[in-house]
Amino acid sequence: MKFSDVVRVECIRAQASVEDKAMVLCEIAALAGKSPLCRNISEETILEALQDRETLGSTAFGNGIAIPHCRLKNVHDFVVGLISIPDGVDFDAPDHKKVHLVIFIIAPTTDSTTHIRLLSSISQALQDAALVRKMIAAKSAKALYEKFLQAAEGDIPTYEPGKKNQLHIFIQDRLTFEKILGSIAGIEGASLSVVDSQNIYQYLKAIPLFAAASNHDHPEFCKMIVAIVERKLSNEIIRRIETITGSLSKCSGILVTVQELAFCAGMLEA
Repeated sequence: MKFSDVVRVECIRAQASVEDKAMVLCEIAALAGKSPLCRNISEETILEALQDRETLGSTAFGNGIAIPHCRLKNVHDFVVGLISIPDGVDFDAPDHKKVHLVIFIIAPTTDSTTHIRLLSSISQALQDAALVRKMIAAKSAKALYEKFLQAAEGDIPTYEPGKKNQLHIFIQDRLTFEKILGSIAGIEGASLSVVDSQNIYQYLKAIPLFAAASNHDHPEFCKMIVAIVERKLSNEIIRRIETITGSLSKCSGILVTVQELAFCAGMLEA
């Protein structure tokens, strides 16, 4: 996906004159409503969604830039627009500076991963202060569009979801832990880490109210193995575990969970 695929030329306004943050959000709702992708959504609905997002915290992130955004059910693709405000407007920015450049995103509710990547890519593209100044100084919507694409050259990173699982393996016996770790450590492509943990009773016995009830023998050993694997390998890991423990449904002292990951990138060094 390229920025030119999601920045809508009809949603750009250069040299805007607005008095406050509320007017900026109204202007965004009006511009977004010009996109065919929002033809069935009222300006009031867009404005309300933007306002709801701002109540969670300002979308201004400093250096005169804000990225207001919201998600709407009836939007099926991303709508990105631009507004330059030469005189600036107070936007509750963390650095207390006025906002001069607004990049807004109206996103579908069904693609959180691309939404996050888009936010990240825009914030990274605007690290070049000289290009940001050129965008603010642009005299027309066309010039603002071209300057933005110049700053945001390259593709927006995308990810095909549904490829990996995360397994948590909680183990309360040292020997079992060592056997399982040794058994799954050789699985190709698996990213493994071990987290030290403690039985809850180790904490409860320090709380006066629960001290008496917790003053019994409980396993002191507790480790958690976190495994990130290709989805097709999840059953193989469970098979290897059950070779050591027997049926997990009949075991105590071990718990295995499996979660599908919506996003996974990077690699751990062994």
